[in-house]
Amino acid sequence: MSDTETANRLPTAEEEARFWGLLEAAWERLGPEPAALRRALLTRDRAADDDSMYAIDSWLDAFLDQLGQLCADLSSPELTDLDRVAERKLYDIDRADVHAVIDGSDDGFLYGRGHVLALGREFYEAVRADPTWALPDGYLQGMGYFFDRLHQQRFGESPRTDSGISRESCTNPTGWAHQ
Repeated sequence: MSDTETANRLPTAEEEARFWGLLEAAWERLGPEPAALRRALLTRDRAADDDSMYAIDSWLDAFLDQLGQLCADLSSPELTDLDRVAERKLYDIDRADVHAVIDGSDDGFLYGRGHVLALGREFYEAVRADPTWALPDGYLQGMGYFFDRLHQQRFGESPRTDSGISRESCTNPTGWAHQ
């Protein structure tokens, strides 16, 4: 591949499938209670002010721990591929309409998008299609750079995703075009 082709590398379907599969496997290891809480988030009355929707937050540290265990033996290219997917997914929901629901500073909005991502593909796709599914003030600091940090710990440097984008807040020009 030429430098131009790698400068904007998109995740492949296989990389995305592996990414979502690992997230689901991490949740499955935690048992039926968080599975029920995640399902409830997709069937809740979004107009109701219900603090019970944040019950999933008590499982987030355990989820990240399980995800880390599942990724413990992955190679540098494998972690780079997973980071590229996470980066793209975070970038794709870096939008003003999503921010209007999640809120937060630049870092807070990144943590909010990490929360959306961590809850799995079904929740992510629901929020991507209709941001009102997101949880206001739902944050997960450890998800935004999860695979990047694993790569740094194991290989001493951040992975080069060659995506040409950033996961940081307010960097998706399409998502903020009308601001």
